[in-house]
Amino acid sequence: MDFNIIEKTDPEIAKALRGEEERQKYALEMIASENHASRAVLETMASVLNNKYSEGYPLKRYYGGNEFADAVETLAIQRAKQLFGSEHANVQPHAGSQANMAAYFALIGLGDKIMTLSLAQGGHLTHGSPVNFSGKWYKVVHYALNEEEVLDYDGIRKQALAEKPKLILSGYTAYPRAIDFKKFGEIAQEVGAFHVADISHIAGLVAGGAHLSPVPYADVVTTTTHKTLRGPRGALILCKTQHAQAVDKAVFPGLQGGPFEHCIAGKAVCFKEAMSLEFKKYAKKIIENAKALGEELQAGGLRLVSGGTDNHLLLVDLTPKKLTGKEAQEALEKAGIIVNKNMIPFDKEKPFVTSGIRVGTPALTTRGMGKEEMKIIGKMFVKVLENSKDENIIKKVREEVRELCKKFPIY
Repeated sequence: MDFNIIEKTDPEIAKALRGEEERQKYALEMIASENHASRAVLETMASVLNNKYSEGYPLKRYYGGNEFADAVETLAIQRAKQLFGSEHANVQPHAGSQANMAAYFALIGLGDKIMTLSLAQGGHLTHGSPVNFSGKWYKVVHYALNEEEVLDYDGIRKQALAEKPKLILSGYTAYPRAIDFKKFGEIAQEVGAFHVADISHIAGLVAGGAHLSPVPYADVVTTTTHKTLRGPRGALILCKTQHAQAVDKAVFPGLQGGPFEHCIAGKAVCFKEAMSLEFKKYAKKIIENAKALGEELQAGGLRLVSGGTDNHLLLVDLTPKKLTGKEAQEALEKAGIIVNKNMIPFDKEKPFVTSGIRVGTPALTTRGMGKEEMKIIGKMFVKVLENSKDENIIKKVREEVRELCKKFPIY
């Protein structure tokens, strides 16, 4: 990237930016929630739209001078609706947490009961964690994974009938299997609850036709726009027409003031990119790569939660290697393999330690890597974990990682 101006005006920041650019170029980004946005998205994010204040919605602004901001946001809305087949779209949420908060505010009241999967089993902070607004402001009951570490829809239905929540949430941050949104919709309808689907992790797979869409079966769908969707950091809310006014009011003026129109422009660009045939191939390839990587990790003696994956991520149980997630993350990072420590279902370790790591293939797939590279990376992965204290072996793997990255430039 070009940092010529910032290098003259603020060399300290320029140094950090150069360092981050180098890190991304020569490391394997395998955090499931990260990706490499296109140059078009990055260029849009750095545009003059950063300077515009556009409080309100298109043609209903509180400030003047919004002719082009309105054009951008209208395009983003139209493209989001077309991409996901939704009746309504709100493109203003700054992040997934705000999108989920807006969904709750639009549908239920403070203190109402929500039913979700816990953070410890693959949910998100905003799905009712006691340290988050969602756990503080709502009465939360959690459904659980079964002994096979997958969703038990019959059990979820029985629990919903007994608890009678006002809202049932589907969609997760560390669940490697396909989600049957249709069943969730049926359960919610049976108990008179709203169904909210948080597809922040799998939005790109849904857009690319590689995962069942929740749009026909959920009252509200929330998602981030980075991760598998490969756009700017931000969020999106999709909903049925009957909830459109409530959702829009929850976002503005309920939670946010002026929207980030430069980010909304980036969302519009990524929605257009996601409509292409190439993106459909990309979404399918993400899953193929995850499966290939998983097979190699299993061959190396690692246990995968639920036995494998149907999407972009793998949840790896490190107990067979007698390592914690923290230890594995640190060793892998030294080798240029970037992952995050993550709790596994029924984990006995603390959240800052964990017994597992979460691994994803979106960013590797964006670089053009395929199943053969996943086999190579899987072997590197296992070698580091089996020699996590051997600096010489880790250094050698780091060199191999760097050479592999050179063959698949990001831009």
